[in-house]
Amino acid sequence: MTGPLRAIRYLLALAVRTDPTRLAVAGTLMLLGYLATPFIGVLLKELTDAAIAGAARTAVWLAVGLAALLVCELMMGHFAHLYHHELGERQEAAIDRELLDIAHGGPGLRHFDDPRFVDALTLVRQDVNQTRPALEAVLQLLGIAVQLAVTTAVLALVDPWLALLPAAAVPPVLLSRYAQDLVDRARSGQTGRIRTTVHLMDLAASADAVKEIRLTGAARFLMARQDADWSSTTAVLARAHHAAAGLRALGQVTFGCVYGGTLLLVVQRAGRGEASIGDVVLLVTLAMQISTQVAGALGLLGTLQAAGHTVRRLDLLRRRAAAASPSTVPIVPQRTMRRPAARDTTGARPSAPGRVPPGGVLPDRLVSGVRLVGVTVRYTEDARPALRDVTLTIPAGATVAVVGENGAGKSTLVKLLCGFYQPSAGRLLVDDVELTGAAAEQWRSRMSTLFQDFARLQLTLRENVGVGHLPSVGDDTAITAAITAADAESVTRRVPGGLDGLLGRDFGDGAELSGGQWQRLGLSRAFMRPRPLLVALDEPAAALDAPAEHALFQRFHSAARQARKEAGAVTLFVSHRLSTVREADLIIVLDRGHVVELGDHGQLMSRDGLYAELFRLQARVYG
Repeated sequence: MTGPLRAIRYLLALAVRTDPTRLAVAGTLMLLGYLATPFIGVLLKELTDAAIAGAARTAVWLAVGLAALLVCELMMGHFAHLYHHELGERQEAAIDRELLDIAHGGPGLRHFDDPRFVDALTLVRQDVNQTRPALEAVLQLLGIAVQLAVTTAVLALVDPWLALLPAAAVPPVLLSRYAQDLVDRARSGQTGRIRTTVHLMDLAASADAVKEIRLTGAARFLMARQDADWSSTTAVLARAHHAAAGLRALGQVTFGCVYGGTLLLVVQRAGRGEASIGDVVLLVTLAMQISTQVAGALGLLGTLQAAGHTVRRLDLLRRRAAAASPSTVPIVPQRTMRRPAARDTTGARPSAPGRVPPGGVLPDRLVSGVRLVGVTVRYTEDARPALRDVTLTIPAGATVAVVGENGAGKSTLVKLLCGFYQPSAGRLLVDDVELTGAAAEQWRSRMSTLFQDFARLQLTLRENVGVGHLPSVGDDTAITAAITAADAESVTRRVPGGLDGLLGRDFGDGAELSGGQWQRLGLSRAFMRPRPLLVALDEPAAALDAPAEHALFQRFHSAARQARKEAGAVTLFVSHRLSTVREADLIIVLDRGHVVELGDHGQLMSRDGLYAELFRLQARVYG
């Protein structure tokens, strides 16, 4: 019973935090309705005995009381629904907010590399709309528990042995719990296929993908794949549901046999004159109520068992998000490196590691720059390192390019420097301050970034750009300046309503933008951040032609020069076209997680190493 109990505790605690008044009113109204039910049986007994005895006046008053109880039983639940329905909606909103906090509240991304975290997040997102039914189930189950206690007491007054009748509900409850576990295990085992079918359906309905699907004739193939995965999933779930139905039926049959035996007992007593006809009517009524109560409780327990699994997954999400947060990831002290690092040609003078202040306060302007000391990064504990023993210095104000083949670790290095991950081993320092705690928060607040998978926020144009620096989201001057810096004025002219116009068609009749226009808005967001200490580009132009990429980098370099002048900012960019990195002050060459070369373009070409090989290869291709 841990699943339903977990759900009851969580939902009641959440209701108290969300709206205790509505919870109290809904609970009281529902309890009055449930208490009316067993007393209907008591009044039926008295009415039957009064009618047989010829007490007409008493029978009339009993009939009036019976009618009042019936009205109470029928109406209280409807009035309670008005309160717990809205309370459930507020609870759903609270859970949605918590999911957002779990997924995006922390500074890191390490938890998204955990398949169990992603599976749990998928299932909780699917189940969050069951919060209202689950809350209603909690209130109903509590009402049934009180109702069952009153019913048991009334039965014991007729015959102490009849008080055992509710005990016959135990086998159905246990079997129902096991049945729900079968269904939940089957569902959890199909999470991967469920995600695949949802992805394929999203592709079929996506305006971005439909052109390619039509031209390649892939629609039938994708739908066949979706149908195969869905058929396999539903087959597994159907077998689980059939097995669960059989177990529940067995429990109901057990209760039915006990119910028939107790009815026979009271009828025999009435035949011997030890019980009245009213007692028989009372037993039939209350036994039928118990049957209804047990059947209802079984269904409610199934609902709460599923809700309990959702609460357990939510706890898992909290724990894994907390464990993956950079502020809580243990940093392994770096020992003497036995493997020689790539030669640092920047000329920067490293500080003694022993004097590094952990989590200090960053300066307003960079002086020495960014330093990595023996840094290793693993996405999971048992994964191959994405970066290995990286030691290098990036001077303040430097323009740095990161190059290497696919899988070399370029994006990992950028994410590390952006604070999305902390080292699994080694140290990351900015002006000799270790990036932990308050220093890490300051560092993230002083970044200006644009990634290859930049966000397409279908909000107003003002909000789309303004989220780059939330304090300025209402500042038209700052937003317009950022749009101008990104050469995105043409986007403003295209959007009806200007800054207050809607973008995209998914949530309204907004302006439809091209990929390049969305990218300019992404660059505008990056330009919103005042006085950044880090300006980073992670292959945002991978899908652009050479002139468009050149124009993008020109605008970005202009912003980088301004940031260097104002705050000694480091500019970091990754590009798949090496022709764009020639002017960089420092080029970092990665190969399978190792820094294999450091230097400027001329130095690296003269060494005739990996960089020179890749540069000449691209020169022949793009000629």
